[in-house]
Amino acid sequence: MEIWSNLGSIMASVIFIRTIAKEYLPPEFYDLFSKWMRRAIGIMSSYISIVIEENDGMKVSEVYEAVQTYLSVRSSSAAKRLKLKKPPNNKDFTFSMDKNEQISDEYKGIKVWWFFHSRESKQQIIFSRNPSDEKRYYELTFHKKHKQKIFDQYLPHVMAEAKTLEIRSRHRKIYTNKSDSKDYEFRNRVWTPVVFDHPATFETVALEPEEKQKIIEDLKRFSRGEKYYRHVGRAWKRGYLLHGPPGTGKSSMIAAMANFLEYDIYDLELTQVKNNTELRKLLIATTNKSIIVIEDIDCSLDLTDRKKKKKPQKDADKEASDPSKPDESESNEDSKVTLSGVLNFTDGLWSCCGSERLFVFTTNHIDRLDPALLRSGRMDRHIFLSFCTFGAFKILARNYLSIEDHELFSEIQDLIEAAQMTPADVTEHLMKMADDPTTALHDLIEALREAKERTAIAVLNGCISEENVSATVQDQV
Repeated sequence: MEIWSNLGSIMASVIFIRTIAKEYLPPEFYDLFSKWMRRAIGIMSSYISIVIEENDGMKVSEVYEAVQTYLSVRSSSAAKRLKLKKPPNNKDFTFSMDKNEQISDEYKGIKVWWFFHSRESKQQIIFSRNPSDEKRYYELTFHKKHKQKIFDQYLPHVMAEAKTLEIRSRHRKIYTNKSDSKDYEFRNRVWTPVVFDHPATFETVALEPEEKQKIIEDLKRFSRGEKYYRHVGRAWKRGYLLHGPPGTGKSSMIAAMANFLEYDIYDLELTQVKNNTELRKLLIATTNKSIIVIEDIDCSLDLTDRKKKKKPQKDADKEASDPSKPDESESNEDSKVTLSGVLNFTDGLWSCCGSERLFVFTTNHIDRLDPALLRSGRMDRHIFLSFCTFGAFKILARNYLSIEDHELFSEIQDLIEAAQMTPADVTEHLMKMADDPTTALHDLIEALREAKERTAIAVLNGCISEENVSATVQDQV
């Protein structure tokens, strides 16, 4: 059955037609006509229409924009006339219904009809955002028996789906915090964004496939966990600590996580943050569906120990007798970010000012970090990125040389476990002769032999232990 866009005008037409029919039709035909009209009127009166106008006061309605985004995908295949545009922040073209177009939608067995109306306003709209004085609105029509489900389920579904589509279609950003900003009222004054277009994915990250799959599954569970986190009474966030030697792919892992989840990245430079108060303001200014990154946490600030060493009693008494001397502890607290501030940033009350966010810290020296920073709830998952293993090498060979197997692979497998070469170093050798895989592999084998000899000499000289050598080539989480 076709649903018309304006039931009121149709009802007026029906009454008019019935009046004419009563005057000109024979009684036997009029009785049949009246019976059909009563049925038609009964059907039409069983439907409800909701109007969603474009303007909400002086700004565009949030619901209107959500409906427009939600219908953009559906209208491209269902509507007969479309409007095409490409917003500045979107990666692809977007479609919208032309005026007086209609499409149908179905949700959990409920069929609804969407109509788009656009007509000139009779009254001049002062300060209108539209160049032409048009009144635009969407009209949603559905059977009245579904009214409660439409309000409780379908419309929230439209809003949620629109938000997901908006995130997928726009260019994702990477933000950095300004060092000279003193106004924290607006997000773009606190964070400086650029388009994030890093090509790293989990397919290109050099990591053992089994460990890579564990990370992917963990991220999937997190992204689907809104109801679960609310049920257990926890903020919808998760902490990751990436640790391992330099060049093992920590930055590439972060980029792969952002591309997989389609999140923005906030690269927080702690040395540019004046104190804990500014750190909280930066946190508040981040968006949902984002990754907050602090790289090289052990180098950014001295966060190794929250407990300050006690001064000798004589020094303490001397300072206490001199009231003119400022309190050094208070001065330090006001002039820098403390470990306590970072802990509250990741796991305190302020950490729940937002949802669906990952906190990712990186370090080359996990042993330098305070244990309080490493516990679950702050860093829920520790990911050790080791020197290049044979499984990681095979991924690099596929990416850079376009080969899945080679006769030299067995020799590389024997050498790589003891050579202690990072994925970055392996990549460098593969890229030298990317168009000649055999030569590239021979070059890598020579480099691995030299690295193995250096490692053996270091063990003999006591610079590193044999236990450390074996530990670096195993997956640790």
